[in-house]
Amino acid sequence: FKWITAVAVLVLVQGCATGPSANPADPLEPFNRTIFSFNDKVDVAVVKPVASVYRELTPKLVRTGVTNFFGNIRDVWSVVNSALQAKPQQAFENLFRVTTNTVFGVAGIFDVASEMNIPRHSADFGQTLGYWGVPTGLVLPVLGPSSFRDTVGTVVDFNGNLLTRTSDVGFRNTVSAVGIVNVRATLLDAGDLLEQAALDKYSFARDIYLQRRSSMISPARPEKEERFDLPEGAQSAPADSAPETPAPVIVPSAAAAPPSAATASPAAN
Repeated sequence: FKWITAVAVLVLVQGCATGPSANPADPLEPFNRTIFSFNDKVDVAVVKPVASVYRELTPKLVRTGVTNFFGNIRDVWSVVNSALQAKPQQAFENLFRVTTNTVFGVAGIFDVASEMNIPRHSADFGQTLGYWGVPTGLVLPVLGPSSFRDTVGTVVDFNGNLLTRTSDVGFRNTVSAVGIVNVRATLLDAGDLLEQAALDKYSFARDIYLQRRSSMISPARPEKEERFDLPEGAQSAPADSAPETPAPVIVPSAAAAPPSAATASPAAN
């Protein structure tokens, strides 16, 4: 019954948000601009100040270790999704990364695998759905830049994340909160650049999101992927794929919080 209600609400929202003034490439733009504005205000009032204090008080070495730790957790789920995308080599390399960093990198705090030039292939369930042809669609509020397809993927990613399997709720929530703040701290400079460069933050964020997600899905030639979940000074890793034709999608948030900072978006610095 809850799912039926949710679908009905989404249908009603779509009917209210579409109209002659809507962008053809973004049929729910009026609604999503409202959500985007709300999320932006929450980010400015709460998330960004906390992330700024965190970056000021936490040594770079510690932040790098936190980033590496969450990156190692995400690599475990990337093994599964690489396999689901029928990419055995990438699945093996991700598995090699996980075992190397877990054993020799003290549970992933030190990124030994990168020092050994073992590539990281980021893969989540939203990418897996897109790889097999599931189209993008509506977006749910508060979750950050995300299509309906990626939002469904985020639910699966959340349950596939090792942290969510922890029975100690207090520990799980604390670690997840640290991951979110760590991600936002990494994006502080990018957020400032967005503020300065974009006349229309919503359109800019939407287009960047579309391009990045499409470039991670199509099984074509590898390209450079812009990465914000790497330690400071690290180079961007090659993307696993090249752009597909973008489908209509909407972006509800100005701050790029990892779909799953607990899964995340994407970890950080």
